Amino acid sequence: MDWLRDAPFGWAYAFLFLLAMARANTTYWLGRGIAAGVKHTRFQHLMTGPIYQRAERFIQRWGIFAIPLSFMTVGIQTAVNASAGVARMPLARYIPSVIVGCLIWATIYSTVGMAVIYAWIALGWQWIVAGALVVAIVTFTWIRYRRQDG
Repeated sequence: MDWLRDAPFGWAYAFLFLLAMARANTTYWLGRGIAAGVKHTRFQHLMTGPIYQRAERFIQRWGIFAIPLSFMTVGIQTAVNASAGVARMPLARYIPSVIVGCLIWATIYSTVGMAVIYAWIALGWQWIVAGALVVAIVTFTWIRYRRQDG
């Protein structure tokens, strides 16, 4: 990744934008494939039930805002893009919203985002492992707490 740090800003930005586009669109199409595959199994009723249809209508109407916003978070871009694919969000809505999201993501990571990553790498592997462990513990605790409330 040193080449990315040393690359001119425009090239780094373009690379990160294309990387985000490839990842987001791959996830979207995997979601569409999952939706199509489920139609031919005993789980088809899940894709045609009233709750799923309501969720599909919601994503098709409002989901365009969810996609760019997800690129400003850590950890939910994949879920949002896959959900858009599973819900079969029309490409006429998905493509413009994912372009905006990828532009946002490329801006973040070509400026402050990569600086944070390089700072973590400079700290050494033990701090990266410690940070990942803290994130895992917090996530595990949060999931258990949410299950107790549900």
